[in-house]
Amino acid sequence: MDQLYIIKISGPDHTGITAGLMERVAAHDGKLLDIGQSITHGLLSLSFLIQTNSEKEDELLKDLLFKAKQLEITLDYQKVENKKEVQVSGDKYILSCVCLQGITPDFLSKIAATLAKYNINIQRIDRTTKNLDSLDIYTIAQSEEVSWDVVKKELIAISNSFNTDMALLKDNVWRRNKRLIVFDMDSTLIQSEVIVEMAKVHGVGEKVHEITERAMNGELDFDQSLIERVKLLKGLDENKLQGILENINYTSGVQKFIQTVQKLGYKTAIISGGFTYFANSFKDDLGINYMFANELEVSDGKLTGRVKGQIVNAEKKALILEMIAQQENINLAQVVAIGDGANDLPMLAKAGLGIAFHAKEIVKQNAQQNMSHGPMTSILYFLGLSEEV
Repeated sequence: MDQLYIIKISGPDHTGITAGLMERVAAHDGKLLDIGQSITHGLLSLSFLIQTNSEKEDELLKDLLFKAKQLEITLDYQKVENKKEVQVSGDKYILSCVCLQGITPDFLSKIAATLAKYNINIQRIDRTTKNLDSLDIYTIAQSEEVSWDVVKKELIAISNSFNTDMALLKDNVWRRNKRLIVFDMDSTLIQSEVIVEMAKVHGVGEKVHEITERAMNGELDFDQSLIERVKLLKGLDENKLQGILENINYTSGVQKFIQTVQKLGYKTAIISGGFTYFANSFKDDLGINYMFANELEVSDGKLTGRVKGQIVNAEKKALILEMIAQQENINLAQVVAIGDGANDLPMLAKAGLGIAFHAKEIVKQNAQQNMSHGPMTSILYFLGLSEEV
């Protein structure tokens, strides 16, 4: 009759431990059913589940204990009476946590307590940077009854109280297999709202700023708000656009983030409700593959107060994202979309990973994930990457 044993190993890590133990299991015809290992500050924690014939179990266990002594490690074992004890049926999620000031014990305590409250088990925790400023917490629900949407709200509330960014990501093949990253431009790729900067130069800054804020918060129809704002820019000298462009700064971490993903072969795109004059410049400067934005009509060197062609609004943004994915033969699950305004929500929903980046409150509440504390490079950790790539 077959017997199941959990073998637990601890002690100083060194080479040859796994090889030596597995060689002994194999020598007694043992079957390996599960295994997990982690190293913390040079100390090994290794456990594995084996199946062995009852006639061989004593010899196998004695042999493993002897080998452990040779390897100068501690070995404990425990019989598993029911194989179902080690099987669970719930979903698996990764909690990707980023805090440049360092992950704290208090934060982890509250996160772990919340998971336990919903009968979600922590399988392992991986440090993803040299310093303890990023962790991946691998979890599994102990049943199919868990409402992850409810859990997510509580976890995000905790993370925000600790100025920590967190994403709750399905543990599947798509997490590390993203291929396209799409950016909103204003207040996402760059620190400014371009139309507001243009309005300041033209002396209508307050009026345009008010309309812009209401549109980004979802209080106004985007198309109508854009038409009204552009109308206020009528007569602005086209030559002044260059001066505005020169005073615009990228959002913290943008250049490093884009360089990193491009090095790994990701395609990138700007899909903006802003204007092509500015978006084209950022596209060229950053080496971005695609750019879609609104085109301002110009006559005799001055803005006419009208937009040429169709307006790039919320629905158009989502459609363009899908079009680029089709063009590049990329599954939507492999697309990342990053934005901050209400008109980004359909685009964020369409992407496999939609991130509200330092966004308006309505966007945070409705986006899949949000990042409110770190620079753009922090998103790398949500992708299973790091700045060290």
